[in-house]
Amino acid sequence: MADLFDGIVMAEERFHGEGYQEGLAEGSHAGMAEGRRCGALHGARIGSEIGCYLGFALTWHCLLQKCTDEKNSKRIKALDSLIGMIQKFPYEDPTYDKLQEDLERIRGKYKQTLQQETFLWAEAGMQRRRMKTSAQNMEFAPGFSNGFAD
Repeated sequence: MADLFDGIVMAEERFHGEGYQEGLAEGSHAGMAEGRRCGALHGARIGSEIGCYLGFALTWHCLLQKCTDEKNSKRIKALDSLIGMIQKFPYEDPTYDKLQEDLERIRGKYKQTLQQETFLWAEAGMQRRRMKTSAQNMEFAPGFSNGFAD
């Protein structure tokens, strides 16, 4: 009789262990798929943001090369610095431990350069108004802002 109860108790423990292993495997698979989807979305947002900054910098760099005064040489140096930072950004290495720090530096350099270009627009006699750039309307990854106060 004791063997009968031992078999029942052991079966319960065995089924519990098998259920745990199946749940762990299924949860791991679902977690990996969700993590991959979330990572791809976050990476696409960062890539889009950086691409916006690079397009801005390259466009202004081309426009300013025609002028050779001292103010423009400073602006070109700032744009060169921004372009260099973007080119060194580790797109292919999501495990890079300073990814967020480098991204914040790029954002800061972009804001600094944007302020210089805003002054250039005002100097060129363009109508003074609050300039809205694509970066002001761009959606950033959760927890990040574009730094522009509305």
